[in-house]
Amino acid sequence: MSKNQKTAGGFSSLMASIAIAVSLAIGILIYMYVFGDKGNFVGGDPANEPVEEGVAHYFGLIHKGGFIVPILVAINVIIIVFSVERLITLSIARGKGNVDAFVTKVKGLLGSKDLETAVAECDKQKGSLANVVRAGLVKYEHVVNDNSMDKEQKVESLKKELEEATALELPMLSKNLVVLSTCASIATLIGLIGTVLGMIRSFAAMSQGSPDTAALSTGISEALINTALGITGSTIAIIMFNFFSTKIDAMTYSIDEASFTIVQDFSASNK
Repeated sequence: MSKNQKTAGGFSSLMASIAIAVSLAIGILIYMYVFGDKGNFVGGDPANEPVEEGVAHYFGLIHKGGFIVPILVAINVIIIVFSVERLITLSIARGKGNVDAFVTKVKGLLGSKDLETAVAECDKQKGSLANVVRAGLVKYEHVVNDNSMDKEQKVESLKKELEEATALELPMLSKNLVVLSTCASIATLIGLIGTVLGMIRSFAAMSQGSPDTAALSTGISEALINTALGITGSTIAIIMFNFFSTKIDAMTYSIDEASFTIVQDFSASNK
């Protein structure tokens, strides 16, 4: 018998590492050449204050956030990249048709003992659920006429096949979610580091006999910008992580439901 099919998709560990490194490089480039563009500052000098109007004003303000900004920009890019990667991967894992309709159709075909058509439906549907169901149906056909095993052995063999097929699919579904959960945690913390550094600069400016208003303003801007970027990245990462977790739970439930149906049908039909 051929090996179980496995849904392809998702970044490998190497690709994930490369994506993170590229995102960091993009963050640095955006900080230097977009936010740090000379046109964003009075007199064309990044050491000066940002211009007073337009998008350039906000870009200049973000550049004033300091060296923490490119790190936070990179984290936001990483979140976007891995969110897109998960969207594509889970879309592939879901298959080509409606999952609920597929499960209902397979149940009907299983009830009428039309296993060949059910397997054909799995090949048409594709995806993680279809791969698990197909593995179960193929095993069903194999053991139903195997007189070398009693009923309990057949059921256990069928369960084992379904478990193995499920074990091949589940890691792919949750793959790289740890990147999003990590970004959700560290974005706020790195933003907080930038906030503290900005406040230190502000208090240093205030401690002088005659406060340096420019340094005070720069410190406050640095603190607020890093806070905003950190919270933004963390919020997006949490939303996407929960969204994907919900999708994965729904797919896992469908796989468990289909597996249970196959085992129950076999047990009922082979008393």
